[in-house]
Amino acid sequence: MSSAKLVRAFGYAAAGLRRAYAEQQNFRIELMVAAAAVLVALWTGAALSPVLLAAGLVLGLELVNSAVEAVVDRLAPGHHDAAAAAKDLAAGAVLLAALTAASVGLVVLAPPLVRKLTAVLGGG
Repeated sequence: MSSAKLVRAFGYAAAGLRRAYAEQQNFRIELMVAAAAVLVALWTGAALSPVLLAAGLVLGLELVNSAVEAVVDRLAPGHHDAAAAAKDLAAGAVLLAALTAASVGLVVLAPPLVRKLTAVLGGG
């Protein structure tokens, strides 16, 4: 791939991220939760890699879900069982990723957060 094509590809990807941020409330919420989790990891010294991977999974699947919804809405206006299934399955993928990310957050962030808060609040 030429460097010009690579630059164009990154431009399209950046446009997709900007569109998701501008148009998708769930993406903005998930991005803020991810940022908070990263800040907690940095503040507590918790492992950052699992937090970044979980956040990336949720945000990536939210982008895929938004893309599926856009295509389905364009190609199948009105109700169609296959269209509804595609949208439901994509939304289910986001939900599963979000629940997994929450579990990662509890396992990775909770113990050091409790220790840090205990120390800061004078309980330890």
